[in-house]
Amino acid sequence: MVDFSTILNAEQHEAVTAPPGAMLVLAAAGTGKTHTLVHRVAWLIEQGEAPDRLLLLTFTNRAAKEMIERAKRVAGEGVGEVWSGTFHHVCNRILRRFGHHLGFGPSFRILDRDDAESLVSDAIKALGFTSKDFPKKGVVASVFSRAASAGAAFADMAEDAANELECEPEELVKIHGAYEARKRELGAMDFDDLLLNGLNLVESVREVRERYQQKFRHILVDEYQDTNGPQARLVDLLAQGHGNVMAVGDDFQCIYSWRGANFKNIMGFPERHPGCRIVKLEQNYRSSPEILDVANACIKGNPEQFQKTLRPTRPPGKKPRLHRLRDGDEQAHVVAREIRRLLDAGRDPGEIAVLYRAHFHSIELQMTLSRLGIAHEITSGVGVFEQAHTKDVLAFLRMAVDPCDTLAFQRLLAMMPGAGPRTVEKWWLKQGGRFDALDAGGRAALRGMMKPAQQEAWQPVEALYAAWGQRGYARHGDAAVLQFLKDFYDHFLARNFDNPEKRREDVEELALHIGRAESIAAFLNEVALLTNTDHSAARREQGAPDAVHLSTVHQAKGLEWPVVFILWMTDGMFPAQRALADGDDTEERRLFYVACTRAKESLWLGAPESRNVKGGGMMFMRPSRFVKELPRGLLEERF
Repeated sequence: MVDFSTILNAEQHEAVTAPPGAMLVLAAAGTGKTHTLVHRVAWLIEQGEAPDRLLLLTFTNRAAKEMIERAKRVAGEGVGEVWSGTFHHVCNRILRRFGHHLGFGPSFRILDRDDAESLVSDAIKALGFTSKDFPKKGVVASVFSRAASAGAAFADMAEDAANELECEPEELVKIHGAYEARKRELGAMDFDDLLLNGLNLVESVREVRERYQQKFRHILVDEYQDTNGPQARLVDLLAQGHGNVMAVGDDFQCIYSWRGANFKNIMGFPERHPGCRIVKLEQNYRSSPEILDVANACIKGNPEQFQKTLRPTRPPGKKPRLHRLRDGDEQAHVVAREIRRLLDAGRDPGEIAVLYRAHFHSIELQMTLSRLGIAHEITSGVGVFEQAHTKDVLAFLRMAVDPCDTLAFQRLLAMMPGAGPRTVEKWWLKQGGRFDALDAGGRAALRGMMKPAQQEAWQPVEALYAAWGQRGYARHGDAAVLQFLKDFYDHFLARNFDNPEKRREDVEELALHIGRAESIAAFLNEVALLTNTDHSAARREQGAPDAVHLSTVHQAKGLEWPVVFILWMTDGMFPAQRALADGDDTEERRLFYVACTRAKESLWLGAPESRNVKGGGMMFMRPSRFVKELPRGLLEERF
């Protein structure tokens, strides 16, 4: 028998050893959420519960596997019989056995992303929506997926989706219907169907519902604040009768509404489960008291939440530092200088992270770190300069600078409707392996090879090259990029990417940096030296030292570092302008809380006083409201 009182604090012990019934465990940042879940599983088994009568729901199968392995070390190998995994994984198991109630055999096929997009493409073609202006299959598939995550009928969301994609709602509804019918013909489900059909099966078939209500004597849910509508509904259904459900999460860290997470799920849990026990984990093992003072103060500004106060276990350290800076360039240089000082003092680069609200906030820093030779890697995906939309825009500029740039030619011309790799290669070879975009004859020859639809799409781009000298684009690359965005690429973004607004922001920010460069050629040369994804991989393969981490706050959730820098703590950047325009900054404040609580020993905030804007001007920036709301004395301010 394990003496749980010796390995758990009082709050964790209360949650782990609670009697049967509904329980909401509000696990604030750094308070041992996983530790508590693992020991709850072990405790239930020690109390005589059969492992296969427990259901552990997580958001990644990796997290489930890790928890089960840890629980085995506490309660033995029998823990391996616990039903565990993601919502989709568990639904798949149920559907394999009882899917016949919905018309599916036990060997139904699960469509991966490529398969699903292929069926969407087939539906688009079958209905005759094949014009150059219709959104790409991947974009349409993403819209369908968002509706599924929200648990909404697609017809109810079609108008908003059509406005986003610049097409007709009726067209999307017809395509969705054809896509659903084709999946049914094939006896197949996409990833979203696993959850929706699993919920439908449990909800509509009494035999199945009662079987699993009786089977799962206890249900444990990790990261409950990230659940969407169908996921929360499934948990509530399975818990009916015995009511033994333990939801573990933190309303302070609900930051994924954009991908379907519903804040109301965790806030409404006590109402949906009357008499539920609420346990707050507030003893923080991660951050210094001074960092926690900032985190506690910032999150108090949100109106609807379960109030919690993080209590430190670490000894006192130093106050978080707020730097008021001239602009983004100075911010980048100060951060780089601080990082260099830390590295020279012996700090491992992997112990340092720079966080930001959006990818484009990091452009100056990426360039500065690269110039100074400070090893860094983008841990939130690929860097700004390695993303598809950035490469598209740079290809447009490269075409004007280098007539022999075959890769730029291939990338830019592939954006024309129906221009596949073979077609583009044929155009390039017919031009003699060289294309001068600023030469009228060369442009006319290229236009003559194109089909009418391709000529129409190419016309605004060709017009920009034709006016290159007259408009002084060679000296004002920013103006060229913004006009390219307006005349051609904005339309292309809406039909080819499922998050065009964020990519548009990246392009606009990129234009500002191009406008400040000595020349377009100089900027392109520097960017060529910046793309560090391959170099980072090579460093890891060679066993070289770790690198400084650069990440969006969203991608940093669940991670921690001794030293954390947060960029652009100004209104309009963090919180984002879109949130300010909507009049609701509550999720942005939660995002700032998450950013602060990633830091263990040192927290640095940057607040530039100005920012470059279109036309070469500067815009005055106000310090973030999240910083201004903090009581005096919590931050060490530097000017």
